This record gives sequence, C-alpha cells and structure tokens, in this order.
Amino acid sequence: MSQRPYTVVVIVPTGIGAAIGGYAGDALPVVRAMAQVADRVITHPNVLNGAQLYWSLPNVLYVEGYALDQFAAGNWGLRPVHQNPVGLVIDQAIEPELRTRHLQAADAVRATLGLPLTDYVVTDQPLGVELKTASSGATWGTIQHPDSLLRAAETSLKQTGARAIAVVVRFPDDIGSETLQNYRHGQGVDPLAGAEAIISHLVVRTLQVPCAHAPALAPLPLDPQISPRSAAEELGYTFLPCVLVGLARAPQFVTQPSPSGTDLWAEHVDAIVVPDSACGGSAVLHLSQSAHLVTVRDNQTRMNATPDLLGMRSLRVNSYLAALGALVAHRAGIHPNALSPELASLCPLAL
Repeated sequence: MSQRPYTVVVIVPTGIGAAIGGYAGDALPVVRAMAQVADRVITHPNVLNGAQLYWSLPNVLYVEGYALDQFAAGNWGLRPVHQNPVGLVIDQAIEPELRTRHLQAADAVRATLGLPLTDYVVTDQPLGVELKTASSGATWGTIQHPDSLLRAAETSLKQTGARAIAVVVRFPDDIGSETLQNYRHGQGVDPLAGAEAIISHLVVRTLQVPCAHAPALAPLPLDPQISPRSAAEELGYTFLPCVLVGLARAPQFVTQPSPSGTDLWAEHVDAIVVPDSACGGSAVLHLSQSAHLVTVRDNQTRMNATPDLLGMRSLRVNSYLAALGALVAHRAGIHPNALSPELASLCPLAL
C-alpha cells in the first residue's frame, strides 16, 4: 500500500521585511528546491511572484493569503485545476499610457504562454490606495473604494466566465522615500506588500475565488546599486505576468469534499516551513497543531513571534538548506536526533 502524498506548506508573511521572500520573488528558489523533496507544496503569491519573472511548477499550489488561512483552519479545501480563465480588473486611476502597458503585458501572456485570459473590466471609481507603516516597520494599507473593486470583480466573474481575478491598482509613487530606497537596496520592508494583501483578501473573502494583485507604478530611475533580491521589479513597466501565470493554475476553494477525494484539506499537510520570528500568523497557529513545524532562523523579519514565545513545538534550523534536510528526514520517518553524532538514551517516565 503506497503512502499518501507528502505535502508541505511554505509561508513567508507579507510586508514584514523577511530577509528571504521579502523582496521580488526571492523565495522562489526555496520553493523550487522544496518541490523536489515534497509531492505537493502549498504557498502564497508573496513567495512566488517575481514581477516579470516566474517559474511554473506542476506540484506547487498558488494560494492567496486569506484563503490559506481558511484552508489551515479547516474551513476551505483546495481543488486542483488544469487551468482557470483569468479575469483582469484595472483601477480607473491608472493613466492611459500605463494602462496600455499592462494590457500589452496581458496580451503577451496570452500570445506567448497561451494562458486563458478574459476581457478586462475597469473599475467605476478610482480605488484610492493609501500606504501605511506600523511602528514595527511592517507595512499595510487601505483602499478608499472597496465596493468599486468588488463590483468590477463580480462583473468579470459573471460576464466572462473567469474563475480567478487578477487586479491591477494604481499605487502612490514615492520615488524619493527612504523606505523605497532601502527596499531597492535589499535592506528594508516592501512598502507595497501590506496594501496588496488587503486588496486580494477583500476579493477572496467576498467572492471565494483565487485572486492576486499587481501594483501599477511609474517606472523608477535607474540605480546601479540595486540589490539582486529586488532586481526583478526593475525589468519593465509591470509586475503582472507572474500574477497571471500563478492564477491560471491556482486551485479553487471548496467548502465540501468532492466524492473523488482529490481535494486537499488541512489534515493532508505533513509539514510547514516558516521564518523563525514569524510564527504568529493564523495559518501557522492552526497547522502547527497537527503538522511538523520547521522554523528558519536566518530568514529574519521585523516580527518577534518565535516558537518558544508562543509555546509551539518546532524544529528550529539555521537555513533553508537545513530545512530541506529536515523535510527529507521527516518524509523518511527519521528523527533528526538520529542524524546527530550524539544520541541520548531513553529515560523512564514517572507514573
């Protein structure tokens, strides 16, 4: 009798300045490696999105953050698909030239990758994104007209047959800010990530379909000192291609299991990998109760939610390379202590 597929969830929370995964798709190599040691990897757009760069992996599921929380809590299941027609929602606030750049990117994805995109919808009001920064340095944001976003997304679903929604919203330009300069040089927090999460959470929570967001911004001036971790965002006028690639194969969300038994539920997760200081999120708190928790120390963040402070049992490792080894051992049913030169004897328990 064969064992069930080994399933790993990889989380790098958005907008908290993660040293790996806090920039432009720079945690994608981590997921590519983990996809070689796991049968299935579940992760979220923050980990996989790399602006115009992407790497489609057949055994990796692209799951928006709010949906991942619902999955971890056991409220939603994930139903894999062969493809989704992707609807495109464009913020009315985007200037004509910048809108054309994004539509050309969408057409390029259709022509070059053959992805199934539907006709686009422009919101009936400018969405009005505002960026905020918490005292910890983590970023977040607000949207002034969420009703306009939802009307556009619903129109796309009803009139085009779309089964996933890509949203492009005009974000404030802040070219001279210290936060942006630090981010471009690989030293700070993504100034857009927190607000991006608000946009996709709203659509997923309300309409229960896959959604991801690409910000529309004026091109930045050339900077020869850009960090490699931020460089994917310097390649063109749009971050849209990776979002469309991810959504085209994103699993659908279900609340009842299918008779075929092919849906994924929280009980199918074997292990979860997360930065050591970022264990306080809903998905980690839920999944760590039943899955093997591996936390990575050198992926430092602006948070201080470590396993010991939260009373969580975890295997704490120094790097993602070590995390890969931990997953291989766990999949094989080998306790990590057996791989150490020192192995303590068993001790008696008191009655």
